[in-house]
Amino acid sequence: FNLISALHKSLRASDCDAALYWLARMLSAGEDARYIARRLTRFASEDIGLADPQALPQALAAWEAYERLGSPEGDLSLVQAVIYLATAPKSNAAYKASKAALGLAQQTGALPPPKHLLNAPTKMMKDFGYGQGYSYDHDAENGFSGQHCFPDEIARHRLYEPKQIGFERDISKRLAYWQKLRETS
Repeated sequence: FNLISALHKSLRASDCDAALYWLARMLSAGEDARYIARRLTRFASEDIGLADPQALPQALAAWEAYERLGSPEGDLSLVQAVIYLATAPKSNAAYKASKAALGLAQQTGALPPPKHLLNAPTKMMKDFGYGQGYSYDHDAENGFSGQHCFPDEIARHRLYEPKQIGFERDISKRLAYWQKLRETS
């Protein structure tokens, strides 16, 4: 556990050389490479997230390559993943958003979706108002309707706060754009 912790924290610190060292220590000690691959995949989501959307596919590709090749040939795929993850921009914004969304869901209980978001495949459902007032975003100007998608009983919440690093800078711009449209609609 101490070695995987050192690997994880070296990756988080963007210390590629230290991360490679801890990986080598684990592999040479006989640690299950599948365990390492699983932890690298978790790291890609938890500590890099959308700052570099290719981190997760890189980790998964390394895992799959290891599964196909085994050791020692597959070890190089883990080395490649460690280098990629160590040098990628870091963000835990998706991880924090996940925790915030779970907290809000637990706090608000089993509130139903707003009726305008529900399909109405039967006459009875249409009579109950399902689907009424739904705005098809593709038909709206700018492809954005601004409709309320949270349960009717709660206000809109900002759960995802992207960092100003890597691809999340672009996501921030998109969120700001849609928020501006939401405020003017």
